[in-house]
Amino acid sequence: MTDSLSTHALHDLSVHDMALALRNKQVSSVELAQHFLQRSRDHAHLGAFVAIDETTTLAQAQAADRRIAQGSVGALEGVPIAHKDIFVTKDFATTAGSRMLKGYRSPFDATVVAKLAADGAVTLGKLNCDEFAMGSSNENSAIAPVGQDTVTPVRNPWNAERIPGGSSGGSAAAVAARLAPAATGTDTGGSIRQPAAFCGITGIKPTYGRASRYGMVAFASSLDQAGPMARSAQDCALLLSSLCGPDLDRDSTSLDMPAENYGRSLQDSIEGLRIGVPQEFFGEGLSADVRASVEAALKQYEQLGAKLVPISLPRTELSIPVYYIIAPAEASSNLSRFDGVKFGHRAKDYGDLADMYKKTRAEGFGDEVKRRIMIGTYVLSHGYYDAYYLQAQKIRRMIADDFQNAFKQCDVIAGPVAPTVAWKLGEKSDDPVANYLADIFTLPASLAGLPGMSIPVGFAQAPQDKGMPVGMQLIGNYFSEARLLNAAHRFQQATDFHVARPAGY
Repeated sequence: MTDSLSTHALHDLSVHDMALALRNKQVSSVELAQHFLQRSRDHAHLGAFVAIDETTTLAQAQAADRRIAQGSVGALEGVPIAHKDIFVTKDFATTAGSRMLKGYRSPFDATVVAKLAADGAVTLGKLNCDEFAMGSSNENSAIAPVGQDTVTPVRNPWNAERIPGGSSGGSAAAVAARLAPAATGTDTGGSIRQPAAFCGITGIKPTYGRASRYGMVAFASSLDQAGPMARSAQDCALLLSSLCGPDLDRDSTSLDMPAENYGRSLQDSIEGLRIGVPQEFFGEGLSADVRASVEAALKQYEQLGAKLVPISLPRTELSIPVYYIIAPAEASSNLSRFDGVKFGHRAKDYGDLADMYKKTRAEGFGDEVKRRIMIGTYVLSHGYYDAYYLQAQKIRRMIADDFQNAFKQCDVIAGPVAPTVAWKLGEKSDDPVANYLADIFTLPASLAGLPGMSIPVGFAQAPQDKGMPVGMQLIGNYFSEARLLNAAHRFQQATDFHVARPAGY
């Protein structure tokens, strides 16, 4: 460990090594916090952070140092991390990337935030995201990042003219640029996995219900799930072990299952692991660069002793229309609370109550949010409920059944995270459907409530995309997070894609 600290800059240390160095008193939490706060200032042009409070962060770090001095050490004692701005926090404003909540201060911390804090984590600040987590590019945020006067999109550290992915784009960019060793994200239809892939980091969405949704600003209640984003599977396992666990009194969707040590089987052999390769994930529309990197990663798995098994997920294409009926329907219901009455934005000039509602929501919500609310309200309305919403729920069940049939033949499923690498800022802004289509490989696992993760497996070679990261998705059966993390860790021990860094960071 001493060697690691002497040969690496502080921001290059893994969460695992950082926790060890803190316990061994080789570095203090205050030093780490100051180092990362300085880095966030130096690279403010990325637009990753939307809230920073140095006084609060350093006070948390000092408290962690005191606990370390007393020998009372949590698993993440003194480690600085940052939170997606979808989790409510007492000490930092929570906006969910929306004008509707600009400047909002929660009276409590989200369970995920509280759990990580209970294990000693120090909060660096809040990270940018698509408004109410609705988006695949992080271009839908309505909040100006720290250090900037105007609303600007988060930039990808690998190429500042490209999107970082969404909706957890700020989280992915911050981890990739070493502005935070790890971050929290949320995944409704791919919002951890896709930005992780586009920024060349590791991210995992656990089984639906494993992580509490209490204090997460709701988008689609039957899909939203919190998870960690870090540079390696080892770090993700450490964070996931802290943030998961039952929260039955406060979250009706929380599973009554004890917390787990997700790192328990990281070193297990993957000899004989059956990796299912769905033919539907390798059809038309998949870029040659993504295909080549994912296929090379699958060959690497074979060298490590795994077996590739051809499988079929026949309803993959239906996941897009199903998701974009169910998720907006739930969003339409969840976002009805933002009406200007109790909290959040309220229009200044209005006639009566109905006028206040209309003007508040017209001013407070961005275009994409309005679009999804209208779609959701339409599919839930009389005469359309049966035709759209009920049908979508039936197909959702069938998609889950497809996975269960596939898992009779394999242990994990592998394929691309997205059909392409990260695209240019503004390239798909005028075409919402093009954005939606980019989620085709992540949506099926979300609809089924399965755990899924993204690991970096290569870089694009085509001249127009050269050097942009490619991610591979691993999907497991319910509650098989430890197996997924083991498969990812063994791959990362044999390759070095996860340690690659964007130039200048």
